[in-house]
Amino acid sequence: MNTTTSTLPATTTRVIDGVKVRIADTEIPNRPTILLTSPWPESLYAFAPIWDTLAMHARLVATDLPGFGRSERSDDLLSPRAMGGFMMSLIAQLDLGRPLIVAPDVGTPAALFAAACHRGKIGGLVVGAGGAAVPLQLGDPLASWVVDPDLDKYRSIDPHVIVNAALKNNGVEVSDDIRADYLASYEGDRFVESMRYARRYPDELPQLAELLPTITTPVTIIGALHDRVVPVPNAEFLADRLPDNRLVILDSGHFAWEQTPDDYAAIILDALHGTRLYEAKRAS
Repeated sequence: MNTTTSTLPATTTRVIDGVKVRIADTEIPNRPTILLTSPWPESLYAFAPIWDTLAMHARLVATDLPGFGRSERSDDLLSPRAMGGFMMSLIAQLDLGRPLIVAPDVGTPAALFAAACHRGKIGGLVVGAGGAAVPLQLGDPLASWVVDPDLDKYRSIDPHVIVNAALKNNGVEVSDDIRADYLASYEGDRFVESMRYARRYPDELPQLAELLPTITTPVTIIGALHDRVVPVPNAEFLADRLPDNRLVILDSGHFAWEQTPDDYAAIILDALHGTRLYEAKRAS
């Protein structure tokens, strides 16, 4: 039984590399830092069910990635490789040191690119539920969003329908205020434009696959047994190639952070503990 309480963190807006991004920060000093990046089509409020639990152990900084949630879009950042670079800018400009990055869903390939291209600057990663396998192994509707040659046909679809369907079809129940935030996050053309990020997967995931064996950062990979959107083979693909990894398969659907929050939080805290041991060993 999941007993994790749900808290809505206070948010603010920061400008990182000229882009306005929404951030929630507990601002607790003298603690290890966890950076959480928003899943799609949700927002940083997706971490509300695990926020209080994690905040007892670390400084938490959650962000809506550019073009997702309530953060400003930058067309130049709508690819995993570019977003990985942005993550590193955010870490530097917020002075987060070497954080544990929790990057589910669209954050997964970006965080892995960041670890591959900026060695030694990330304490650890928790990833999963994001496209990784080559060739692509994605379920619908994500597979269609990625490979459909006609992006314009999605412009006529009410984004509220898409967001509500994503939650319903994956068995996610959220409070009215969180649902309202998810819906507001993808108003107008925001959802269809955010699709451009995932549509870079066919080009960039093969590049990432070549880099995976070079990543020395400790990585915890979370797969979900009932994830029909990003099935388990994506997690297994990473586990077969990352030199320092731990694979955990949850009895959950795609949105494991909301469906099995106690388990999800426990895995993050295990990774945090492992990262701190790694840091101590590295300093000795």
